[in-house]
Amino acid sequence: MKLLLVCAGGMSTSMLMKKLVAYADEHGIEFSVDATGSSGLKNANDFDVVLLGPQIAYQQEAIKKRIGEVPIGVIPMRDYGMARCENIFAQIDDLVG
Repeated sequence: MKLLLVCAGGMSTSMLMKKLVAYADEHGIEFSVDATGSSGLKNANDFDVVLLGPQIAYQQEAIKKRIGEVPIGVIPMRDYGMARCENIFAQIDDLVG
């Protein structure tokens, strides 16, 4: 599973990335993650799913047009802020199907 996290600035997303990687390691999930700011998003075709930080939820439709067929979702505010990795992985599973 290859995840792309998209946010506004990057600080809180980098912390979330580390927690997601640790969670995946602990649970034997094959997983890689990368992050970018919304302005730096060029190509998402190398990823299985794109998740947006809640602070840029309003950009979801515009980003969806830019990335094409890659599933996209917005991480709920509480899951993002509290790094609820279990919930975020469940969201990924729902999006990927």
